[in-house]
Amino acid sequence: MSDLFLGLISGTSADGIDAALVRFDYGPARLVFGRTYPWDPALRAQLVALGQQGASLSLDAIAELDVRVARAFADAANLALADSDTPAGAVRAIGSHGQTLRHRPWGPYPFTLQLGDPSTLAERTGITVVADLRRRDIAAGGHGAPLLPGLHAALLRDAGEDRAVLNLGGIANLTLLPAQGDPGSGPGQAVRGFDTGPANALMDAWCLRHLEQDFDRDGRFAARGRVDEALLERLLDDPWFIQAPPKSTGRDQFHLGWVEARLRGDEAPADVQATLNALTARTVANALQATQPGTRRVIACGGGVHNPVLMAALAQALPDAVVESTATHGIDPDHVEAMGFAWLARQTILGLPGNLPSVTGAAGPRVLGGIYPA
Repeated sequence: MSDLFLGLISGTSADGIDAALVRFDYGPARLVFGRTYPWDPALRAQLVALGQQGASLSLDAIAELDVRVARAFADAANLALADSDTPAGAVRAIGSHGQTLRHRPWGPYPFTLQLGDPSTLAERTGITVVADLRRRDIAAGGHGAPLLPGLHAALLRDAGEDRAVLNLGGIANLTLLPAQGDPGSGPGQAVRGFDTGPANALMDAWCLRHLEQDFDRDGRFAARGRVDEALLERLLDDPWFIQAPPKSTGRDQFHLGWVEARLRGDEAPADVQATLNALTARTVANALQATQPGTRRVIACGGGVHNPVLMAALAQALPDAVVESTATHGIDPDHVEAMGFAWLARQTILGLPGNLPSVTGAAGPRVLGGIYPA
């Protein structure tokens, strides 16, 4: 059987559909091909508005959107196969994250909802699909996120130093990799992971509103402003930031309405952008200080790696640690998450757990998702 898997994900920022072809025959994971394919602009705008709680849909419209997202994912998968000259029959399975619409793993009826009908994806690609990868962990009492620390540990753990892997997507999350012991070997040695708060989602939304650009290229908008310390303190005052892990969040919690509720109304737009940049750096640093203060190396991936203003702010906020990209370790920072969903698909196909209870808070290891045959 082929050991080639295709991971697909559109993250919180919905800035594109990431596709990664990954082999597992030599080592934990090897990226064969990775590329990001754009959303149809109108469809992306609708997804972003829904994620920001700026729009509502009827049940029929949500069901139709589920299929539209799946077709977009299928198009991305088929393009990745064509662009890499890979026949569909060579791929054992697709691991599809889908597009998160809501993520609320708390309360009496916790849930998470990703769009992208896996039956449509299987039909339009001719490849077995593994999908719905978060809900089993939530059913077991976990947060359904983060799900990639197991792969981070396999790829980047080092016996000689405490490390952290930092994903800078729409939301920032950390994987803590202590220097000694195996994942899950003991209370002080277990791999842990959790969301720390917004990364690019708020900055992207603010940039779109004021510059009509999807993101702050090279951090230029933030660089024009200054950090408003009073505003930063009001943002940091949200009780979510001091919750103990396990914890996760999304665009439905940290959206522009959340920012606007904390503005005086006379702030310069560039100053707000600079402050949102500082918010990401400060919340990551605070989280590391609280959970693994001995961290000596922070290895970053995700779109935020390409924002030098954000990376500089992180380095300043973490003076005792080296802050670097996964590229330093030979791993493309733009495709780590898609690689992770290829890895999760393989775990499910092999009947192996995909979650780490020390990360998500689930009652135990679980085989995640459902399998939709070709």
